[in-house]
Amino acid sequence: MNKRIYLLLLATALGLEPLGAMHIMEGFIPMKWCIIWYLIALPFVIFSYRFVARKIKASPRMKSSFALAAAYTFILSALKMPSVTGSSSHLTGTTLGTLTIGAMAMPLVGAIVLLFQALLLAHGGISTLGANIFSLAIAGPFVAYALYRLLSSLHLPKNIIIFVATFCGSMATYIVTSFQLAVVYPDAATGVMGAAWKFLSIFAITQVPLSIIEGILTVIVLRLLEKSQAKSPLTTAEVEASTTKKRNLRPQFIALSLLALICLALPILAGFFDIGSGTDDQAGEMIGRLTPGFSPTPFYHSFEPSELAEPLLFALQVAIGIALFAWGYYHLVYKKHSSNKEHEA
Repeated sequence: MNKRIYLLLLATALGLEPLGAMHIMEGFIPMKWCIIWYLIALPFVIFSYRFVARKIKASPRMKSSFALAAAYTFILSALKMPSVTGSSSHLTGTTLGTLTIGAMAMPLVGAIVLLFQALLLAHGGISTLGANIFSLAIAGPFVAYALYRLLSSLHLPKNIIIFVATFCGSMATYIVTSFQLAVVYPDAATGVMGAAWKFLSIFAITQVPLSIIEGILTVIVLRLLEKSQAKSPLTTAEVEASTTKKRNLRPQFIALSLLALICLALPILAGFFDIGSGTDDQAGEMIGRLTPGFSPTPFYHSFEPSELAEPLLFALQVAIGIALFAWGYYHLVYKKHSSNKEHEA
């Protein structure tokens, strides 16, 4: 019971961040489709909660792994980055948790991310929450996990496996979104497939370079975490030296700190430079062309930050995510090495 209470408290704390990720905006799809996607996504979220609860109950160290995976999703999904065709979009950040805990852990994280994103940043929506959970936290992670298992059976280099799984998982999120909109707004001449190609020209093409960046970044972070957790091959006498452990972990800690500072700076810089219109805005324009006279009918009016406040809120989100990542890293890595030291002594 205590483990379940801890999980709920942790999930609530994680959710207190305004997030920016891939999303269908509030009022962009009819209520009928909103209900359908809720019915599809809700069982995944429930099973995800039970899955994470069992993991934490079986191994207390899984708290740290869950915090790291969730924080990584929060940080990356806050990074709005310029891409091709004069547009901008967000990374997803779901593959690290998929590969370290399991794809079933991500619907819970995605639900928290998208819910508070809709409430605090006016990105996404409450009515469209089910559709967004399915694309970001179900389709993407499960595609990444399936590819990871498949490529692992072929005994390819691990870095290549992680990169391909991350790239395809990120792309799957945006491809699914394109078809979600195409089903609702088919092209008058070419039907659903014709509309899907139009939405793919917005979401998928924009996401290709960002998925490459996310794949490289995920490989780097996973490798740094693996090196940090690797048991040091030192003798007992060397382990007893108080500075040895710190020196052994210093390169990974410095590298992760530099990545954190870069992630913290990106949302602030985005507020000073024109990085192109977001894919969400372009999708809205495309719906208007496919359905003349279309006007969004929001079912929920959330707080909408000003143009000046939005990058600051994204930066705050990243800062909280970094703090959570640091907590998980400390408990997963430094406490493990301290335990190893006491055991060998």
